[in-house]
Amino acid sequence: MRTPHLLSLLALVTTTPLVADDLFIDDAVPEVLTATRLKQAPAAVPGSMTVLDRALIEATGARDIPELMRLVPGMMVGYLSGHESTVNYHGTNVTEARRMQVLIDGRSVYRPGLATVDWTDIPVAIEDIERIEVFRGPNSVSYGANALMGVINILTRNPADSSGTRLKYTQGQRGIRDFYASQGFELGSGAMRLSLSGKEDDGFDHDHRGDDYRDSRRLTRFNLSATHTLDEKQSIDWQLAAKEGSNQEPYDYESIFLDLPPGDSDSDVVARDYAGSLRWNLDLNPQHSLYVQSNVQHWERKQEWRACEGAIAFSPQLAELFQLGSDYFYEVLKRPASISSGTPQQQALATQVFGQILGGGNQPTCGNVNKHLRETRYDLELQDTYSLSDNLRLVSGLSYRYDQASSDTFFNGKLSNQLWRAFGHVEWTLGEHWVLQGGAMFEDDELTDSSLTPRLAVNYLITPQHGLRAVYSEAVRSADMYENNVDWRYRITNLTPTINGNSSAYFFTHARGPGDLDQEIMRSRELGYNGLFTDLGLAVDVKLFYDEIHRMISAPLQADNFEPSNDDMTRFKGAETQLDWRLGSADRLRLTYAYVDFVATSRQDDRLTARNSGSAGWLRDWGHGWSSSVFYYGADMLNQYRFERLDLRLAKRIRLGSTDLQLAGVMQQRLDDEPLTWKENLYDERRLLYLSAELEF
Repeated sequence: MRTPHLLSLLALVTTTPLVADDLFIDDAVPEVLTATRLKQAPAAVPGSMTVLDRALIEATGARDIPELMRLVPGMMVGYLSGHESTVNYHGTNVTEARRMQVLIDGRSVYRPGLATVDWTDIPVAIEDIERIEVFRGPNSVSYGANALMGVINILTRNPADSSGTRLKYTQGQRGIRDFYASQGFELGSGAMRLSLSGKEDDGFDHDHRGDDYRDSRRLTRFNLSATHTLDEKQSIDWQLAAKEGSNQEPYDYESIFLDLPPGDSDSDVVARDYAGSLRWNLDLNPQHSLYVQSNVQHWERKQEWRACEGAIAFSPQLAELFQLGSDYFYEVLKRPASISSGTPQQQALATQVFGQILGGGNQPTCGNVNKHLRETRYDLELQDTYSLSDNLRLVSGLSYRYDQASSDTFFNGKLSNQLWRAFGHVEWTLGEHWVLQGGAMFEDDELTDSSLTPRLAVNYLITPQHGLRAVYSEAVRSADMYENNVDWRYRITNLTPTINGNSSAYFFTHARGPGDLDQEIMRSRELGYNGLFTDLGLAVDVKLFYDEIHRMISAPLQADNFEPSNDDMTRFKGAETQLDWRLGSADRLRLTYAYVDFVATSRQDDRLTARNSGSAGWLRDWGHGWSSSVFYYGADMLNQYRFERLDLRLAKRIRLGSTDLQLAGVMQQRLDDEPLTWKENLYDERRLLYLSAELEF
């Protein structure tokens, strides 16, 4: 859908009162929460929202949350390997998805140390998800720095709605073996749900050279969720979650000083995650409520392997030469005659290094290398919601967060950070049609700087179900620990043979964060329309946007070339639309489309932006327990590769006394013949089939 068509639709809903009265029915209006932390009708939200409900999630047959994001207009989904996916709204860096906040029931799963979201390792099963609300646009106003381009809020099922037992097993091609089991039960004045789940597959089949690709995954998850009603005004919700698993990593290091083939050492990642949350809810009266929520999370990644290199790689003089300039360093290693092109200090060091090489520095030595990392977060938040009058509502709050990252490789020990936040949002209804909204968040970050991010929106409600919006907002992203404060070098242990009698030594590469990176700044303008045609069962959202991100940190963050700066910028402009049409009780159609015109000063930031992307789905209940769904997903360019896929799910529900048995099959058919995001990501077959059986009693 091009911009003129979008403008035509906007014109349609703002024409004569007769047309409006004929089309718009004022029945019950659904509500969303993620945009402002207030429950709002979609037509009154200061921005664009996508809601993936439980029925839609199940109909896709998706095994992973990133695959569900293909249903969100403007969302770019890519893969670094079979167990490493990236989700970016509108794009930016293909390998580092750092500009979106992801929440599970209000708890951020955005890792503090490497500042990314480990989609594979999120300790929540798709079967436990009630709905996913996606705010498409900057929302630092409500969720702080790192909600620069959007917010994904994953809301799990209420334990009170999860009574009984559910068992599910899935198996298919590419080594797919998943399981899920849950038990829900009443607990005094509350309810509890215990769930166990696991996932396993073989990842991609081979790389661009035809070699086997080592990128399989295996994980097991535990989740315990409970809610308790203390009295008519108070309740407590709490959760415990854990995840354990391993992800294969291809070992592709090529020796610089030895004539050795790429190694095949075991460099798998062992991942363990733990999380807990406790929330106290208090309804003082129908107009005033508050809650206090605390979260504790711990991420642990262990990765160790054995590598061989020439002894010269551990020379202090070589390390000093590298620090003086990597370009000169690699040029001299390639062409020793180019020594004279350096500074006197560089020439002197290079002469010493070549002397060490001639003196036996090229003798092979092997040792253990690791990339162990532990990250911990403590979070405390107070939120107050108050209806000052029938026309004026206010949400405000305070929060404190403590982050710590521990790694001898990345941080030479421990690094911590503290964040304080104060936020507020006002919704003022002016008469029957106008809603004025404004909000801001002040955030103080110990490692970077303080920031104030505002948002102002005007909504014109034709009826409570149909609204036009104009939004201006600003957002920031703070440079994370990795970008700004990394002290990255590899300490090799158990060296054989030893070097100068030492069994451990540092590899010559050494990357240090600059420590003074500024915050990225985004300025966003949006015009849009949201409407619910109740009589037709049709929900429509249209968005026109113009976004600019300045002071971007886009340089590759590699140990041998680590030079992050605030030198880049990106501009996005375009249009998005989504349509959800329930045709009676049996059929449901869903369409999304996004057109994104973009300009980026860094090539790193334009490779995962598709100019045209979208999805189309048809869900059908055939009766007698039979149901089906068909989905099409397409993007014209993801890291220069086209993506098109057709998914078909067929399910049969069988009633066995008091037990429900559901049998389902999913077939995914790639319509393109391209790698998936990277040239290494290849399958032997373009078709994937997996089957599942689920019991509920």
